[in-house]
Amino acid sequence: MNLELIAGAGLALLVLTGALLDLTTRRLPNWLCLLTAAAGLGATWLISGPAATGSALLHGLIALVIGMVLFRLAVVGGGDAKFYTGAAMWFPLASGIRLLLSVSLTGLALFIAWFVYRRLSGRKISRRSTDDADKFPYGIAIAAGAMLCWFGF
Repeated sequence: MNLELIAGAGLALLVLTGALLDLTTRRLPNWLCLLTAAAGLGATWLISGPAATGSALLHGLIALVIGMVLFRLAVVGGGDAKFYTGAAMWFPLASGIRLLLSVSLTGLALFIAWFVYRRLSGRKISRRSTDDADKFPYGIAIAAGAMLCWFGF
């Protein structure tokens, strides 16, 4: 069987787990982020070899640094930054812009749908809310973007 197809199924399982957890609990646990990263590096090693694995690791490290800066600025949650990092380690650095665009565009579409739903249901939309249910579950966008990127966006 094709290793890329098997790896894609593994990626799908991991990111869909993250999407479901983020949707239901507004949490992306560290164990899932770490498992996603490790599986990505392992899959890259098996499919493309050590050079591509180094590139995927570099992609992940850059994503982590940028994600932590965005977390510090309260732009994204810490779980979102770590989950994106895990997803980034499935792709070489050369695919970084493609992954970022995939996640950003799916995130925009999902955010618009979420925003409209919240407005139509009479719920408040506030960046300052302390209620986790009021937060946009960006893990869904990360999952969708990673799958789009893997399967050919």
